[in-house]
Amino acid sequence: MLPPTFGRASGATSRLPLAVLAALLFACAPAQDSDAQASAAAAQAGEWIDLQRADAWRGYRSDTLPTGWVFDTTTRELTRRAGKDIITRQQFGSFELELEWKVGPRGNSGIFYWATEETGVIYENATEMQILDNGGHRDGGSPLTSAGANYALYAPVRDVTRPVGEWNAVRIVARGDTVEHWLNGTKVVEYVARSPEWQQLVDASKFRQWPSYGKASRGHIGLQDHGDVVSFRAMRIRELP
Repeated sequence: MLPPTFGRASGATSRLPLAVLAALLFACAPAQDSDAQASAAAAQAGEWIDLQRADAWRGYRSDTLPTGWVFDTTTRELTRRAGKDIITRQQFGSFELELEWKVGPRGNSGIFYWATEETGVIYENATEMQILDNGGHRDGGSPLTSAGANYALYAPVRDVTRPVGEWNAVRIVARGDTVEHWLNGTKVVEYVARSPEWQQLVDASKFRQWPSYGKASRGHIGLQDHGDVVSFRAMRIRELP
C-alpha cells in the first residue's frame, strides 16, 4: 500500500512566595511522555460498555434490529447477512471503541461514528473507518478507500490487514476532534475532524454534497450494510474525558 500524502538559589529567589517557586519548579520539570499521558487519560475514562449484545443495537432510523443481523449466543458474534445499517442505542462524544471484524472474499463494510439520524442514509452524515478485503475488492486499489482508512479522506499509513477470513482488531480513539484509527496494533490514521485541512478534503470529495457530513461531535456508532457478509466480535466502548 502507498503511504498517505499520514546551583543554589540566590537570596532573592529564596524570598519568592511559595506559589511562585512551585510554578517555577513545575515549569522546569520534564514533560510526561506520551505513554504516561495516555495511561493517565485511560485511568480517568469511563467503564467499558459491552456492545457484544443484540440489544445494544438497532436499525438506523428504526427502533428494532433488522432481522438480517444475527447474534450467535454461542460464539458471541454479530453477523450481517442481510438488512440495513445498524447503530448503537447510546450516543458518544469522546470515546474509545474496540472490536474485531472479519469479511469474506471481496467483502466490504465499515464502522461509522458520531452518526446522527438527520439524513436518509448514515454515510451522508457520519464518518467511517473502512472495512475491506483489500486484495479482492476494487476499493483496495486506492489507499484512501482501503481497510483502516477514514473513508475517502485519510489513507492508512500502510496495509496491515490479515488474510481474508481472519479476524482484524480495531481500536478507534476520539478525544475531542482528534481521531485515531488503529488496526491490528498499528495506528494507521490520525486526523483532526472539522479542522481546516479536514474541511478542504471534504470539499474535494463526494461528501461536499451533504452539508451535515461530519459536523456532529457526538452520536451513535454504526455498522454498515454494504451487501456483503461481515462478522463482528469483542465489541466494547467507553466514554473518554
